[in-house]
Amino acid sequence: MRTAGKNLDLEDLRWLRGQVDGPVLVAGEYGYPEETATFNQVLTHRPVVVAGATNVGDVQNAIRLAARRDLPVSVNATGHGAVVSADGSVMISTRRMTGVAIRPDGFQARVQAGVRWQQVIDRAAEVGLAPLAGSAPLVGAVGYTLGGGLSPVLGRSHGYAADHVREFEIVTADGVLRRVSAELEADLFWAVRGGKGNFGVVTALEFDLFPITRLYGGGLFFDGEHAAAVLHTYREWVADLPDEVGTSFVFLRLPDLPSVPEPMRNRLTLHVRFSYLGNAAAGARIIAPIRAAAPAVLDTVTEMPFRQMASIHNDPAEPCAAIDRTTLLRELSKDGVDTLLELAGPDVAAQDTLLMVEVRLLGGALSRPPAVPNAVGNRAAAFNLFVASIAAPGDEDRIRAIEARILAAMAPWATGGAYANFLSTEDVTPELVRKAFDPPGFDRLRQVKASYDPGNTFRVNHNIQPS
Repeated sequence: MRTAGKNLDLEDLRWLRGQVDGPVLVAGEYGYPEETATFNQVLTHRPVVVAGATNVGDVQNAIRLAARRDLPVSVNATGHGAVVSADGSVMISTRRMTGVAIRPDGFQARVQAGVRWQQVIDRAAEVGLAPLAGSAPLVGAVGYTLGGGLSPVLGRSHGYAADHVREFEIVTADGVLRRVSAELEADLFWAVRGGKGNFGVVTALEFDLFPITRLYGGGLFFDGEHAAAVLHTYREWVADLPDEVGTSFVFLRLPDLPSVPEPMRNRLTLHVRFSYLGNAAAGARIIAPIRAAAPAVLDTVTEMPFRQMASIHNDPAEPCAAIDRTTLLRELSKDGVDTLLELAGPDVAAQDTLLMVEVRLLGGALSRPPAVPNAVGNRAAAFNLFVASIAAPGDEDRIRAIEARILAAMAPWATGGAYANFLSTEDVTPELVRKAFDPPGFDRLRQVKASYDPGNTFRVNHNIQPS
């Protein structure tokens, strides 16, 4: 019989097209590239078939077909978070599942699998509420939350997004739709909140919102020559910040493009990000030591509606090919800052640097256990170090070598752990995946995996193998 792909024949394809309301596509058909596209173009997905799910039944039928043919299942929503190739899988594209329901009386939102954060931010803002969104508003709310969900604005005051999930619906490897909460299938509720997409396809997620409408925040941009003065001020400044402050700094080497402000083109810039959940006068007093540390090339810190919070980081909105690495730090000492300056500061030649080297302050509510425990690990870390660069063809080995050098040099201040959502295409071995979790938690995750996905159907990810 003619085949549509490995382990999939045309009869399977006809069956799936009869069961799925959305498009069902194989390589070479119109729409296949769009359904399988990744945001990080280092990877290209080539699934055996992609099902454009519009409802829970579509998800269930795609999973049932994969089970019959012993194929892995992959999920693609916004294209973000792709870390291993989905070649040979049955892919479920959830980008059509975009329902958002806000419950202002209960301070909650319910979203479907393909919803992006900006949709939630805008809908919640209409009733004076805000979600624990990340720095990139085009990222999917579900995938972000399953990996923990580290909000640069609300994280230190409220914890991880996973800490505030009330319930979710998930289709597991047996094709069963399960409604899961602290009272219903508690082990699965614990595991999915932090264990990423290892346990099934989450089709709906319900989580808390918060009565926040405005913040004081933005960025201070300094010429690279002032990096030492600013960062030594910064490391002392962060020691006494209230939980209502979120902050990070990043060394940037931006290209000579019209979209880049002229003073920052083709040169090293230090970008200090800042947000404060209070009034402008108090926020100005808090940020004053950084403003006084050196003359800023650009100062965008101001009062703003919460719905504009993404302007603080200005994460890329267009797909690109990037290579990145991460590690958690227990502290940012004087020697640690000096080491970062030696690795990424103004005296480093351009060919030996990356597009960005970021350190993000953690602590506050991120370090405290949630009311209902979950799988998010490494809560004792004080900072997250993230390094990344655009990977032009032929430049990959240079980037990997620089990133490895930075992580090795910062090892004396590292905890040995990592934040799950910042694991990348470079962090897919079992040993590196394990770093994102506390050891007892990782063992429990493997046990839950064995209960709900013993055949490891959901392995196109940072995989947790069943015990």
